This record gives sequence, C-alpha cells and structure tokens, in this order.
Amino acid sequence: MKASRLLHLLLLLQTRQRTTTTELAARLEVSRRTVLRDVEALSAAGVPVYAERGRSGGIVLLPGARLNASHLEPPELEALSLAGLDSAQRERMGVSAMWESAARKIAARQAATPTGTCPLRLADLVVVDSAPWFADSETAVDVADLASALRHRRRLRIRYRRSAESEASTRVVDPYGIVAKSGRWYLVADYRGDGRLFALDRLSAFELLDAPVSLPPDETLRSRWAALKERTEGRGRVSVTFRLPEDRLDLARRILGTRIHDVSDPENGTCTVVVGYPDIESVRQLLQFGDHIDILAPEAARVRISQLARILAERLSASSS
Repeated sequence: MKASRLLHLLLLLQTRQRTTTTELAARLEVSRRTVLRDVEALSAAGVPVYAERGRSGGIVLLPGARLNASHLEPPELEALSLAGLDSAQRERMGVSAMWESAARKIAARQAATPTGTCPLRLADLVVVDSAPWFADSETAVDVADLASALRHRRRLRIRYRRSAESEASTRVVDPYGIVAKSGRWYLVADYRGDGRLFALDRLSAFELLDAPVSLPPDETLRSRWAALKERTEGRGRVSVTFRLPEDRLDLARRILGTRIHDVSDPENGTCTVVVGYPDIESVRQLLQFGDHIDILAPEAARVRISQLARILAERLSASSS
C-alpha cells in the first residue's frame, strides 16, 4: 500500500536525513522512479523533503524537521510485547512485519533524540538469541494459526504423540496459551483438570471445538507455566551422587543445569556432585560423561549405569564383528 510505503520512507529519512535513491529503492523494494514520485508526493503535502542532484546528492529531509511518524499502532505494540522471541520465532508467529515496522519507528525516534556522551544504543551492544545450539525447532503445526485459534478461548481437540510413543493419540484440552522455551514451542493446557505441556514438534494437528475453555478462574498462562516449570525443574525424587574431574564441571553445569543440587570443593582434582532425577531410569543422562564419571550413590543408580554401559558395549561389539 502506498500510504504504508510513504510512512516507511519518512521513517528512513528521519533516521538518516540524507539517503540515495538507490538505497531507498532497495529498502522499499520499489524502483528508483517510484521513490522519486513518492518524494514529490510528500513534498506536495508539505513535508520538508526534496531530491538533490549531483554526485553527493540524494533524498534529503531538512535538518531539524520533527515528524510525528513514530506513533505505534496496536498491532505494532502487540508485536513488541513479544520481545523475548527471536527473528525465526517472530516469523512463525506471523508478527515479523509489525515488529519491523515498530522497530523503524523507534529507530526514527531515537535518531531525533540527542545521544549525549553515549554514541551507541544498548541494542547495538546486546543480541538476544533464545534458540539453543544445533537445535531444530520445526513444528508440525503452524504456530501463528494455533495462536489465532487460541484467541477464541475454546477447547481444542489435538493429535499428540508422547515422547515414549510411536503413534499420536487424540485428546481434548483446555488451552491457556503458547510458550517459547529454549527454542522450542509448547502448548500449555489443562488435560482432565491437570496442567500439561504439549511440545508443538509432537503436536500433529488441532481442531477448535464449540465448547468454551474450562479453566480455574484464578489461573492464567503465566501462573500455570510457572507451576509447570517448577514441576519440571524442581528437586527430583531421586538424588544421585557422583564424582567428576574438576575440568569437567563446566560441561556438567551446561548439561545438567538446575538438576545440580550441590557441588563440593575440588579435592585431588575431582569434585563430588549431587543431582536430582524423577526416577532411577533418568540416570542414563549421565552416560554422556563417559569414563570421566564415577557414580557413588545410590546403589540402584550404580547398577543401572553399569547395565546400560554393558548393553552399549555389547551392541557396539556385535556391530563391529
């Protein structure tokens, strides 16, 4: 739309004041002739902008001109409220265009404001990327479509495959909303009255039902998410103690995170670490430390790690023979 393009042109000029027609054409994705026509239209409307010819010419906005073009529209404010999302996640939510429009307006406002003794914005010094390393965050359903459906505040029929299952099953849930956590998307919903997390990479389909959601009146997406997060990251029912070389402690912190409950002071180059798991079977996570780890307690954890190591060794031996 021409009105949107004219506003974009104004914001670009307010940010830089002098810009070549070639650069403006590239930024606006139009021809140079269209840029010149837009400049003529703005000038005719009383905007102090004109075209300068010559080698150092370009499109110029008169210095000191203050344009009230930085007002944020409701969709732009909504996009900014999702500040924790990275560019890929904003794209999946369908708010990238509104985010970029709001960012242009903010940049124009900042350009018109004296910076004092600090030439750099905080945004020039800090980059937030919430995606984990080497992660594939593809989802089976369209996140933007799901978010749009959730606005209706009605129940959902979903097809979902649990991590331990090979086939998806159907269930009816009462949704709170969507959470983006460490590069993964989750549907937060009550299933049979109990709060659950449904990873969108294992949610293959959803259907909006006629019945309204049935949620506790004092629960919100944030409160339910906080409870589910605490349930997931809280202290496990099984405490496992192991010994690890001191130089592997940073690796352990990256892998185990908040599962670590206690770390002893180094002694003879090793540390004693206590972690929490929901059950003994979860100790299989510790196999990735290989021969650097020595399980101390409980005995059930030592036995299970020994069994798993033996199974792995036999499998590797059989495949190489």
